[in-house]
Amino acid sequence: MKASIKDIAARAGTSVSTVSRALNRSGYVSPDVQARVEEAVRELNYTPSKDARMLRGAPSRVIGLMLPAVDVPFFGILAQAIEQALFQKGYQTLICCTAENVEREARYVSMLLSQRVDGVIVASAFGENAHFSAFSAAGVPVVAIDRDLGPFADHLVTADHQTGARLMVQHLTALGHRQVAAIGAPAHSQSIQLRLQSIKEALVAAGQELVAVALGEEHSFSAAYAMARSVIADHPEVTAIIGMTDIAAIAAIHAVHDCGRSVPADVSVIGFDDLPEAAYVIPSLTTVAQPIREIGEQAARVIKAAIAERKGQDGSAPDAVIRLPVQLVERQSTAPVRDRR
Repeated sequence: MKASIKDIAARAGTSVSTVSRALNRSGYVSPDVQARVEEAVRELNYTPSKDARMLRGAPSRVIGLMLPAVDVPFFGILAQAIEQALFQKGYQTLICCTAENVEREARYVSMLLSQRVDGVIVASAFGENAHFSAFSAAGVPVVAIDRDLGPFADHLVTADHQTGARLMVQHLTALGHRQVAAIGAPAHSQSIQLRLQSIKEALVAAGQELVAVALGEEHSFSAAYAMARSVIADHPEVTAIIGMTDIAAIAAIHAVHDCGRSVPADVSVIGFDDLPEAAYVIPSLTTVAQPIREIGEQAARVIKAAIAERKGQDGSAPDAVIRLPVQLVERQSTAPVRDRR
């Protein structure tokens, strides 16, 4: 049976009116009671009904933004772009960091519903996504970014990961590279898996295959550096390393140098993202540029349009899937393969 506001009051040890004030932020509630109410909401998986939301009157003008991390440059840039775009449209952004954790993600779903958000933009963690159905039940539109949520999102805004992966392979094979390895993280990420699959397919089409693949769960320079060192030690024949992200690629450049070899003379390195750091690492990183800020701006536009559509307001419905183009940016970290004889 679905939990009610009376159940929340009983679990929190307070009155229904206090719970109402706590959920709607419509009056004073002590920090202790507020914490008990929020804990009861999470424990009982309470979500307000669509009718209850309508009875509360005016929209909140708040958009929930759920991201796996904010300390990873890609998501940090994305969060800033979304927040700024929404602010210009008259919305405030409530940013939630799920830490790639499904349980934490589910708790944030309940919290965002209790905050009466008008819409949600989300880059999901992994695994079970059924908890997102609560947004649909409450009449809250969802826009997925970077990672497809299938039936649990109304729209998807993403870069063209498959084309980007093919551009990486085409660039390396044109330079004569036949011994190619790939490293990156997080392994469960849908975008990473899409890139890896497309890399493999492009190599097969060129009559090749990856010499080595090293994927981890921690998306950090230190973790990628360790993976690159391991690949270089185990596969000295490798002449090119594909970083599934710029973080992985920049870490690989350092690993190659620390192994006594040179980039790009001995090993070419290519990345994916075109973070600001890519142009300033030595040597500067050849990478596939995805329009990170444009993804954020498009997501803000789409969620605003989706909210208007739910309310029956004028305006055309946004496309279900918006896949933005990517492009290869050639810099100094790749070069023709050198004859090792």
